[in-house]
Amino acid sequence: MFFLLVKWLHILSAIVAVGANVTYGIWIARASRERSVLPFVLRNIKLIDDRVANPCYGLLLLTGLIMAFIAPIPILGTPWLLSGLVLYIVMGLIAALGYTPTLKRQIQTLDKDGFDSPAYRSVAKRSAQLGIALAVIVVIIVFLMVVKPALWG
Repeated sequence: MFFLLVKWLHILSAIVAVGANVTYGIWIARASRERSVLPFVLRNIKLIDDRVANPCYGLLLLTGLIMAFIAPIPILGTPWLLSGLVLYIVMGLIAALGYTPTLKRQIQTLDKDGFDSPAYRSVAKRSAQLGIALAVIVVIIVFLMVVKPALWG
């Protein structure tokens, strides 16, 4: 029963984290057409990212490791799991060192220089590129966790 509860929490965390992230591009694209709401939207995306999505990604790691140890699944000897963990680390680094500070800079630049400034356009483009890279990595991780393909060995 404990394993099933951890698995439920793991899946729920994935739904919340990935679901929140999927909406960011939509909100930004719509708000960019209605510029008066863009600062509000960006600040709320930052809030959701910091307080909802990222904690859920942390919970995903914790519950995933708990399930691997309960099952028991040898992490280093299971290609799909090891690949998923490596990608998770890459994702975390890109998010922590790239996306989060870029989003913060995007908000600051919008406030300081405005939507039409070259500085804002540049940081918004960087934010979008990082967001797309993170989304691709997340989709690959979800694929690995669900399909569990035999990658090597």
